Amino acid sequence: MLFGLGAMISSCSKRPQSSKTGITYNDKNTGGYERFKKAHPAPGPGLVAIEGGTFVMGGSADQDVTFDYNNVRRRVTVPSFYMDETEVSNQDWLDYLHWIGFTFPDDHELYYNAVPDTLVWRKPLSYNEPYVDNYLRHPAFQDYPVVGVSWDQVQDYCSWRTDRMNENILRETGRLVTWKDKAAQGKGGKGAAAPANKDPFNTDIYLNGQYRGAGIDGKKMIADISPNAKLVGGTNGKGGKPLRPARVEDGILKQGYRLPSEAEWEYAALSLIGNTEFENIDNNKVYPWNGLGVRSAKQKTRGLIMANFKRGSGDNMGVGGYLNDKSDITAPVRSFPPNDFGLYQMAGNVNEWVQDTYRQTSFEEFEDFNPFRGNQYVNKRMSDATKAVLAKDKYGKPIKDPAKSAKKMTYAELQAYEQSLNALPATPANGNTAPGNANPTAANPTATPSTTPAIIKSPLAGKPYNPDFRGALDSVNTTLYGTTTLVNDHSKVYKGGSWNDLAFWLNPATRRFMNEDESSAEVGFRCAMTLVGTAEISPSGKPHYSVKKAKDFKAK
Repeated sequence: MLFGLGAMISSCSKRPQSSKTGITYNDKNTGGYERFKKAHPAPGPGLVAIEGGTFVMGGSADQDVTFDYNNVRRRVTVPSFYMDETEVSNQDWLDYLHWIGFTFPDDHELYYNAVPDTLVWRKPLSYNEPYVDNYLRHPAFQDYPVVGVSWDQVQDYCSWRTDRMNENILRETGRLVTWKDKAAQGKGGKGAAAPANKDPFNTDIYLNGQYRGAGIDGKKMIADISPNAKLVGGTNGKGGKPLRPARVEDGILKQGYRLPSEAEWEYAALSLIGNTEFENIDNNKVYPWNGLGVRSAKQKTRGLIMANFKRGSGDNMGVGGYLNDKSDITAPVRSFPPNDFGLYQMAGNVNEWVQDTYRQTSFEEFEDFNPFRGNQYVNKRMSDATKAVLAKDKYGKPIKDPAKSAKKMTYAELQAYEQSLNALPATPANGNTAPGNANPTAANPTATPSTTPAIIKSPLAGKPYNPDFRGALDSVNTTLYGTTTLVNDHSKVYKGGSWNDLAFWLNPATRRFMNEDESSAEVGFRCAMTLVGTAEISPSGKPHYSVKKAKDFKAK
């Protein structure tokens, strides 16, 4: 019995080895090769897992009252991903504003640009002024969805949310100094070391090894077993052993928050998983719930409206004494039952921004796997290509430029190209002198990246390479914008219907668009996150093939 126990302990403590070379992993004596614990990452805060699959995009639309013909049915596959359980609320956005306020107290422009446009409530013939003053900030509305945010503002929020989530993970687990120790630094507490880098935490900068040192590194950093590991001041473990920050390979940090693609949003809203058994879909849906109507069929809630929308002209909430959807404008983000994926209010309340650039013919042209229109490929600029040091703007974020090439460059080409980028003057990439179109450069590192990047001469093929794929193969005559069309590369899709929309717009297949810098009292958003690893969310209880593990190699 004791022998069996000893063998078990020996087996558990044995280090894994490479199945191709036989070299032992996680052993500093064999070169420090690392094999990391394989894990299926949990979703970030606020998200639920959405198991992907095939569905007919545009298939739930039963009519086209606007005669747009912009949602032609097409079968596509959506990979598994994560999505916010609820719409982003006013309180969530106030957290964002609060962080900007205490992190950059003197940067009034940054704060101003992040504030939603509360004037979206104003109507010439309506008395909506109380909402202008109260909707965003009054505690009575803190659980209501944020509105008045543009697509551009949402992009900045997603980046901020990603950094705050990963920073919190690292501080809570001791890989960075704890929140308590960080607060002591700000107060000049006894024994509190001033941070070597005073920039706010940024995930990309951290992963590139540029956010570390005394006052930054935590007490529970990861042991660095590389033969080339060096001791860094303020980051050494017990006995003077070298430590390192977390890497992507550790699986500690999460993927970034972003807007869902149009296909992801429609798939998640329709939630056919509740009507599926053994790959057979019993019933299709018109709305995120079953049935053809907008009222509940359950005995306890029979007759209740299933979403917050406008029942008819002049009827936003029903008759006093027995209101139908209980709300005159928006409603708290958890006001109605969730759909079969566990998502709240995927119909009504507010329309929601998605990541896609609008084209009427998108459904006919894009790929059938993970369809998306809006790719604008970028690369992080290096301030020193020989040392792989990323260039940063004044907010501590990496500067990003339009992609340089359609394929990986040689190291010599990369160095030459980085030198040419850092020598560029602070001029717009597309020759347009309009505000916000200048690319960040060494001379002007805080300029807003161009939304219409320049055609770059590729050092690989000698031909122009256009990193902007928002328009895919179709071209848009910008001279006709505002004259015969409102569609251009700045037109972004929103979906879902709102408190001020009729039931037609509650159908997940319906789609509308608005300029990325515009906002509305009827448009909000929720975030998504890419799921890495296996696509199956709940494998238990389902048949699987048995797979043998690779045999260990024994040198003779």
